[in-house]
Amino acid sequence: MNTTLSTVQHEVLDPCLLGRPVHRLPVFAAQLREDLAQAMRLNVHRRYWGTFQVDDVAFSRLDGSEARQRWLGFAVPAGQIAFAMERKILLSVLNFRYGRSTRPAAASSGTALADPALDEQAVRVTATEERLAVVLGQQLAGTLAARIESNLPAGSRDAGDEAGLTPGSATQPGKGSWIVTVTLSDGDLQGKVWFALDKQVMGHVLHGLLPERDTSKKSNKNPGPLAARLQVGLNGRLVSKETTLGALFDLRVGDVIPISLHRADVMLEDSRLFTAAVTEHKGKLCLTSFEDTE
Repeated sequence: MNTTLSTVQHEVLDPCLLGRPVHRLPVFAAQLREDLAQAMRLNVHRRYWGTFQVDDVAFSRLDGSEARQRWLGFAVPAGQIAFAMERKILLSVLNFRYGRSTRPAAASSGTALADPALDEQAVRVTATEERLAVVLGQQLAGTLAARIESNLPAGSRDAGDEAGLTPGSATQPGKGSWIVTVTLSDGDLQGKVWFALDKQVMGHVLHGLLPERDTSKKSNKNPGPLAARLQVGLNGRLVSKETTLGALFDLRVGDVIPISLHRADVMLEDSRLFTAAVTEHKGKLCLTSFEDTE
């Protein structure tokens, strides 16, 4: 009998993210998906995207496949966002934007094609295609930056909007960087767009996902050490006197029990902590000269 052993792959925890709301990243992904879908439906953007739909948005760590893409860099108020998209998506937008033919016969003339079955390597890269990639990157990265800013508390927001995005250096994101993968489709054509977030931008994403109670705690002033804020109740036992049960029952109104005040016991519930001297001050009995019982 042959036994097949399967190894379960467990996700390795990043100690830098312990205590941070990484489990809430799907909430941000759902918000971004709605933002991107709405932005692509705007008239100013619809002339580029046509009937493209946003199928999915997900967070992950960069592996080898995305690293082979052509990355563009954009400076945002929070830091740096790298942008890349599959070329078949870019060629489809290019064809729609300029009304180019998508028939296979056009490949011999060097015309950009959107047919996913065609070899993209056979289509030469033009300056128009490169400029369009920058425009699309500014549109989508601007939507992402706006979502990050809108989630932050009012006091933590940076000034800036989509129009302020500027292309930066095309830095290749390192392996293990946080990326946002956006899946787009237009009929039978389906492709992906990626955003790679630097540490500052990812920090803003996580900060915006903090529950309000955690955010408010950080804004409070230092309340001081616990010992200075913890309230306890102390009882002072001034005197104790032993008597017989018969003498207790013989007591009448007006009888006097002779006592003498020595040191009083200071109690915390049933525990005897200190002894103290009993004095009079302005008509009130006070305790002073505290001494430990031990």
